[in-house]
Amino acid sequence: MHDIRSVRAEPQAFDAALARRGVEPAAGRLLAIDTDLRAVQTALQAGLARRNEASKAIGAAKAAKDEAAAQELMAEVAALKSRLPDLEARERELGDALAGELAALPNLPASDVPEGADETGNAVVHERGTKRAFDFRPLEHDAVGGKLGLDFDAAAAMSGSRFAVLKGPLARLHRALGQFMLDVQTREHGYTEVVPPLLVRDEAAFGTGQLPKFAEDLFRTTDGRWLIPTAEVSLTNLVRERILSGDELPLRFTALTPCFRSEAGAAGRDTRGMIRQHQFEKVELVSITAPENSDEEQERMTACAEAVLDRLGLAYRRMLLCTGDMGFTARRTYDLEVWLPGQGQYREISSCSTCGDFQARRMSARFKREGDKGTSFVHTLNGSGLAVGRTLVAVLETYQQADGSVHIPDALHPYMGGLNRLEPQG
Repeated sequence: MHDIRSVRAEPQAFDAALARRGVEPAAGRLLAIDTDLRAVQTALQAGLARRNEASKAIGAAKAAKDEAAAQELMAEVAALKSRLPDLEARERELGDALAGELAALPNLPASDVPEGADETGNAVVHERGTKRAFDFRPLEHDAVGGKLGLDFDAAAAMSGSRFAVLKGPLARLHRALGQFMLDVQTREHGYTEVVPPLLVRDEAAFGTGQLPKFAEDLFRTTDGRWLIPTAEVSLTNLVRERILSGDELPLRFTALTPCFRSEAGAAGRDTRGMIRQHQFEKVELVSITAPENSDEEQERMTACAEAVLDRLGLAYRRMLLCTGDMGFTARRTYDLEVWLPGQGQYREISSCSTCGDFQARRMSARFKREGDKGTSFVHTLNGSGLAVGRTLVAVLETYQQADGSVHIPDALHPYMGGLNRLEPQG
C-alpha cells in the first residue's frame, strides 16, 4: 500500500515508477480524491469546532438571560448537527475510495530492477553447481516417479487434475526434503520455526497483498476464511497491528506448510507432473527488518535458500526479475531456477522478495527506535526455502539412473532411515 503523502510530494516520480511496471498514471486520480477528502475533513473539523463553541455559548447566553442569543445559538447547533452526519458519511466514502485506489496499485520497483515486459527481461545474477552429464537420455520426473510411487491417476480420481499421490519410499523422500530444509534454516541460519494457521481471515490476506486483487487465485471456505497460498501470509501477519521495539529486529520466521492455489491464471500451463499443483508443501522464509537493513536481508535470505540447493548438489541460477515479471507486492525479487535435465531447462524453485513498507502499511506493522518519539513502518521480506515438490522433481531428474532407480543425495541420508536409493516398484 502506498503513502498518499509521497504521491503528493512527487506525483511525477510516482507515475514514472508505475510506468516501469506497465501501469497507467494514477497520481492525478489519487490527488483529486485526496483534495476532496481533505476539503471535507477541513469542513468537518470546522463544523465540530463551531458546534462545541456554540454549545458552550448557549450556557453563557442563558446565564446572562439573553434568550434571543441563546435561541439563535441553539438553532445554529441544530443546523450543524443536521449537516455534520452528511460530512462524516462523505469523509468515509472518500477515505474508502482513496484507500481502495492505493491498495489496488502494485509496489514500486527498486531503482536497480531491470525494465522488461515479461520473463525475457530478467537478468542472470550467477549460476551455481554443475549440470550432470548423462550417458543415457534423462526422463522427466513424471516418467521417473511413475515407477517409484508417484500416482496421478489415483489423485485425479478423488480430487481432479493438478493433484498427486506419493507412496512408499518416494513419500518418505518428500518428507525428508521438507525436514532437511527446516533443519538448515533453523539450525544454521537462525530462523524461528513456526506452526501457523492454514486458514486466515480477509484482513490477513489483504495485509500481504493477496486481497482484493488475487481472490480468484485462492480457495475460500464456506465460513469466509481463505486457505493460505503460502505461509508468507501467516508468518508476515505475526506482526500485524504491532509496534515492535527496534532491538527486536530483525525477526526471522520459517514454516513448512501445505499451500493451496487455484492456479486460475495457469490454464494449459504445466498440466503434467508436479510443477504446478493446487496443493503442495513449501518451506517459507519471512523476515521483518528496519528499513535500512532490508536490502542486505534480501541478499542473506536468498543465500539461505541457495544453501539448500548447494547441499543437495543441484545446479541452479539466480535471476533478478524485471519490472514486468515481479509480483504485486515486491520491490525487488530474486528467483532461483533449478536445472531439470529431463526437461532440459531451468525452472523456478524459489522467489525471494523485499517488499519495503508496502505490506507493513496494509498491516499497520511498526517499530519504535530507542530515543525516537514516533514510530516507523517495518520492512517485510519473504522467500521460499524451498518449494518441496519442485525440489523433489529436481532430485528425481538429476539423480535418476539408467535402470530407473534414483540415488538419494548425501545430505538426505540421515532422514531416510538407511535408504540411499529409490528402486522401481514392481
